[in-house]
Amino acid sequence: QVQLIESGGGLVQAGGSLRLSCVAPERIFSSYVMGWFRQAPGKDREFVASANWSGSAKYYSDSVKGRFTISRDNAKNTVYLQMNSLTPEDTAVYYCAVKIGTWDASNWGQGTQVTVSS
Repeated sequence: QVQLIESGGGLVQAGGSLRLSCVAPERIFSSYVMGWFRQAPGKDREFVASANWSGSAKYYSDSVKGRFTISRDNAKNTVYLQMNSLTPEDTAVYYCAVKIGTWDASNWGQGTQVTVSS
């Protein structure tokens, strides 16, 4: 298991923005692809975004592409998820994750709640 610490969640009105942060151990952050998943009540966890070490390879789910941006600050061992134009459908617990071979559930953080009101 990897200790990943998410923060930045909260309550925001539709159309607003939030920035999530995830701090990872240096030995993990410097070696693997980092990403974000989310899980709404009663639904499976959904891939949101990922980025390699340099940030040159980024991937987004269709539902967030154009609205969310993933970035990495390697000096701080931190990955960010900038979320703009939020809608109520974005309401979920957001999890930081590391891809060690696969997106294994044991390598996800505890999650941070994002709630978007109408």
